[in-house]
Amino acid sequence: MFKPYDLDIIGFNEVPDGDWTTRVGKVLGMRHVFVGKISSANHKDKYKSILSRTPLEFTAEHELTVQRKRSWNPASCVKAVTKIDGISVAFYSLHICRSLDSHDTGHAYRLAQDVLPKDKTDRIILLGDFNNEMGDDALRTIEKSGMRATWKDLKIDVSKEFTYNAFKPKEPNIGVIDHIFYNTGSRASSRDGGIIELKKPLSDHKPVWAEIAFPKEL
Repeated sequence: MFKPYDLDIIGFNEVPDGDWTTRVGKVLGMRHVFVGKISSANHKDKYKSILSRTPLEFTAEHELTVQRKRSWNPASCVKAVTKIDGISVAFYSLHICRSLDSHDTGHAYRLAQDVLPKDKTDRIILLGDFNNEMGDDALRTIEKSGMRATWKDLKIDVSKEFTYNAFKPKEPNIGVIDHIFYNTGSRASSRDGGIIELKKPLSDHKPVWAEIAFPKEL
């Protein structure tokens, strides 16, 4: 599935720990791996990981747990910094809960207030299973922190698409809840991308991808 895209870096959500990501990398010729230690909601095999073609210079995992009755916890995002064509890029892969009440108490709010503002990397990519659709308060919080969804550059109307549930395409779906963002301060733009449609789904979520162009000089 991935080979035709010749990807530089991949963010996985809800995957096994151990060597699962490494084994995918061997198939793709991508040798650099970081796997988080926090499994979403303490469920089995719901870790976040990063697979990269270029060496990872820094890795970390940020817990995003909140004290809220209608949230599952713990939630987290994994981060890695790598150089692509000599340019440093900070890359985040996450899995967070849908905001069911006040948006200023959710996982997205914690990410936007406590994590992203502290990242001093000039170029940032943020992706994963947000469990929220574009226009939801949670994603507006992300956008207000200086992030832009690739859907906007690509002029894809996500209100007419869905990424969940790929296994039950004829049943009512939640919509597009998997997204890719980049920081607007980088002056980047999305050149290509979309939702990967498979005749036989490999996951309950459809994969999303994007080609993002960063100017070398800011």
